[in-house]
Amino acid sequence: MTASPPSLRIAIVGDVHNQWDEADHRTLEALGVDLVLFVGDFGNEAVNIVRQISQLALPKAVVMGNHDAWYSATSWGKQRCPYDRTQEDWVQQQLDLLGDSHVGYGCKDFPDLGVSVIGARPFSWGGAHWKYSKFYKERFGIHSFQESTKRIVQSMAAATSEHLLVIAHNGPTGLGDQPRDPVGKDWGDDPGGDYGDPDLTAAIAQAPSLGKQIPLVTFGHMHHSLRQPKGAARRTYHRTDQTFYCNAACVPRVRELQGETLRHFALVEIAAGQLQRAAQAWVNIAGQVVAESIDYSAPDATRRN
Repeated sequence: MTASPPSLRIAIVGDVHNQWDEADHRTLEALGVDLVLFVGDFGNEAVNIVRQISQLALPKAVVMGNHDAWYSATSWGKQRCPYDRTQEDWVQQQLDLLGDSHVGYGCKDFPDLGVSVIGARPFSWGGAHWKYSKFYKERFGIHSFQESTKRIVQSMAAATSEHLLVIAHNGPTGLGDQPRDPVGKDWGDDPGGDYGDPDLTAAIAQAPSLGKQIPLVTFGHMHHSLRQPKGAARRTYHRTDQTFYCNAACVPRVRELQGETLRHFALVEIAAGQLQRAAQAWVNIAGQVVAESIDYSAPDATRRN
């Protein structure tokens, strides 16, 4: 087993939705982060955006979101597909571009950082019902939540580090059932309800039996700004004694403030396998945090420069 480094600084990129360019690369480099985690929804099968992200010259891991299979996973999406699906496969093009940086249903070890990144079910739409069974059967050979859990646990068992960072597009069940909760349903005639992924929850529960610790689970999908109640803000985190759950889906993730372009990242610091600090941050191209909302700060945490 590899030990955690004295300090690890992570930038989490929430749902991109086409808001990504070369300036994001410069911003991340200026921030001086050790690792970048992407939770998907780059655009509607946005191959060009994924191509840019694949060229990011920093340690990274990626899981895909539902929009990344927008024209391939559903019947209504296929009807609206802007390309000839008998000639092209934009889902596969994205996966090919990312290579081993895509960790959906997989694991990527970062021995120099003392962690392994585990990818949950890629392309998740969320919720308690198994959706788009043909898509998951054909792409991954997965037929049910139970098989999905098994695949995630296999990835955990294969990790070389005892410290696991789990990335998912949608968060797990168990984080609350109100619209303002990190994975609470905030739409429809009757908003409310836990819209988390039960396969992810079941997999996380098995980590201790594998001798693994999970200091961080991060995800997106459930945007911070709520549909109902309209204009309200979602709670962006949930914390247990062992694990910090971070929703990074600030949409839109780029905004202008006093003539300056700012980009959103969730910034997390971990030391010796323990969370030290987590914040939702707005960062300028010089890597300066212009505004932030602190989700957690350990009582004895020391900020890393």
